[in-house]
Amino acid sequence: MTPIDTPHSGAEGKETKLAKKDRFVYVAAFFAALGGLLFGYDTGVISGAILFVKQQFALTPGMEGVVVSAVLAGAVIGAIAGGPLSDRYGRRPVIIAAAILFALGAAGTALAPGVYLLIAGRVVVGVAIGVASLIAPMYIAEIAPHKIRGSLVALNQLALTVGIVISYLVDYALAGAHAWRWMFALAAIPALILGIGMLFLPESPRWLVSHALIERARTALKRVRGESKEQTEREISEIQTSLGQQTGGWAELLSAKVRPGLLIGMLLALFQQITGINTVIYYAPTIFQFAGFKSASAAILATIGVGVVNVVFTVVAVRLLDKTGRRPLLLVGLVGMVLSLTVLGWAFLSQSISGSLGLVAAASLAVYIASFAIGLGPVFWLLISEVYPLKVRGLGMGLATLVNWGSNLVVALTFLDLIQSLGRAGTFWLYAVMGVAAWLFSYLYVPETKGKTLEEIEEHWRAGRHPRELNRTT
Repeated sequence: MTPIDTPHSGAEGKETKLAKKDRFVYVAAFFAALGGLLFGYDTGVISGAILFVKQQFALTPGMEGVVVSAVLAGAVIGAIAGGPLSDRYGRRPVIIAAAILFALGAAGTALAPGVYLLIAGRVVVGVAIGVASLIAPMYIAEIAPHKIRGSLVALNQLALTVGIVISYLVDYALAGAHAWRWMFALAAIPALILGIGMLFLPESPRWLVSHALIERARTALKRVRGESKEQTEREISEIQTSLGQQTGGWAELLSAKVRPGLLIGMLLALFQQITGINTVIYYAPTIFQFAGFKSASAAILATIGVGVVNVVFTVVAVRLLDKTGRRPLLLVGLVGMVLSLTVLGWAFLSQSISGSLGLVAAASLAVYIASFAIGLGPVFWLLISEVYPLKVRGLGMGLATLVNWGSNLVVALTFLDLIQSLGRAGTFWLYAVMGVAAWLFSYLYVPETKGKTLEEIEEHWRAGRHPRELNRTT
């Protein structure tokens, strides 16, 4: 008999048994992570579609910027609304609502007869992105066993990177036919799968307990975890005990004991954007042209390569988050980002970059993306799903997500001004300085949450301990 078939065959048998027990939670995480895939697809697809949209509607540079950035405005709205709505109505209904918005936005942008309806459709898509970007990781964190919570929540970030690559491939495949409407329309397919899939999944057990729906919480826990009656009752009891020590609302979120978690989420949200991730990606085609990819199609294919690097190293992060921990990946990733940004700035000093210097710039771009993908990219979204108490988790994640999208918008609006005032090299060096600040903050204040239940993390804040002390508690 093989070890898989043997009930007591050591560590391998235990891992197999665990995998079977957790099979449903992986399925649930997969469907919820489709929100991340749509986040990535709708963020990336505009890069190819806008080339044909501006021709069809004869857009001025100003209107082109509005079409591109409308999704950011919608995301800010979604971030503001998503948290409170999920606290009131539940995680599952809000994800379903986001799926509906994704589908409506896809249809609206694909069928738009004029630029103003196209902008409206992009705003709707942005609202869906803002909601999904915070509710999907929250839902996954609340249904996941603590030993694999990091990997499961990071599936949302992995799906996001896959969505970006898919959008690049779709843009490339449909560019010859100028089929920009189909580029937008295809987002409706994963939106429908997300919405239909969530109909068959349970509500977050923690949300159900917080609303005194105990019997439904028992059923949901048994379904997503496959645990025994004793384990289920113990977890419900722990959630109830934790809830009994919470007050909820803005007063608790802003209280001295919860404030460290609030600041960690907000500052990591800020650092994720002001270290230049979106502007570096924006410059990817230019850097590849410097490296010798002269044609537009070659530059697009090389940019797809950047997306693949993003996916590959996000897979690495998924595998390591519950083994190595959050802090090591965050700190190592930030070092890689700072070094690669420094080299990028140096490469941009030359007015006629070419040859080996261009290859150095392209390699630095790949290192930057890889470093972001193993660290600040997934760790931010994971930590904000962990560090807030249950009664204020929606508010806390909503505020962190609002800072993330708001700073994204500010960086996008100030990028060209920075280029004019500091130059390309100075701009990338400024982002590197922000990376140093992010590293120092992360080293001094960001806790290690690996192996901790959400209730243990909540208890740590109530005890008034320093965030770093969570690393040493059991």
